[in-house]
Amino acid sequence: MNKFHFWTIALLITAAAALYQRTTGPTYPKRIDAVIDGTGYPLSLKRSQTNTRPCMIKLEVPAGVSSGELHYKKFRLNEEWTAISMQHDGTVLSGELPSQPAAGKLEYYIVLTAPSGSQVEIAREQPVVIRFKGSVPAVIMIPHILIMFFAMLLSNLAGITAAAGHAGQKRYGQWALWLLLAGSMILGPLVQKFAFGELWTGIPFGWDLTDNKTLIAVIAWIVAVIMNRKRQRPGYTIAAAIILLLVYSIPHSLFGSELDYATGVVTQG
Repeated sequence: MNKFHFWTIALLITAAAALYQRTTGPTYPKRIDAVIDGTGYPLSLKRSQTNTRPCMIKLEVPAGVSSGELHYKKFRLNEEWTAISMQHDGTVLSGELPSQPAAGKLEYYIVLTAPSGSQVEIAREQPVVIRFKGSVPAVIMIPHILIMFFAMLLSNLAGITAAAGHAGQKRYGQWALWLLLAGSMILGPLVQKFAFGELWTGIPFGWDLTDNKTLIAVIAWIVAVIMNRKRQRPGYTIAAAIILLLVYSIPHSLFGSELDYATGVVTQG
């Protein structure tokens, strides 16, 4: 194989990992098939919201659905559900969840009135949990996302070339490490600071899974680069690339920051 093949394979793996990240984890919309009068309708329910404004929950519902109620309460707090009537606009029902402090969570479900007059409960048994976060400036968020994507790309490229016995694995591994350090250990904490008020919530300060899994990947790549300094040791590069790929397979923001309403303390893990 030549460089073109190496880059193509690395890009396909990276794109697949990025797509997987976009469809998993507790911050991405929850997709539910609601059965209304015997017909299934796909719905998308939000699970993340910037706390600079309330969260508008919008549903595209079939014609004939006359009304809906949005029920919500603070997550993990023993309180009564608050119910609000959703606004009807053609085939769209909308209701507003109040904004919460950074890392605050609400749980909610929806009750619709079907054309037949029957009540349809959506997510009543397993309410949807939505987390609020502070606003992260685009000048930080966009470079963070791009740099992490290219760090993953170079990591995969280094692993593939190392497996093929190509000497370029050493150079690609060094690039991957520098990008990973910039994206995860510099920009990453800044994103965390704006979103939830803390620069670092992993070991030794907390058990935030995103921070801790990133730390493991960074250590793996530091070891790989050091071990390849004087001579080619592709095994370390392959191991570091696999570790970073496994880290990407863990849903983003799982066991992340959460406001304890009873104590007012933001916890992780």
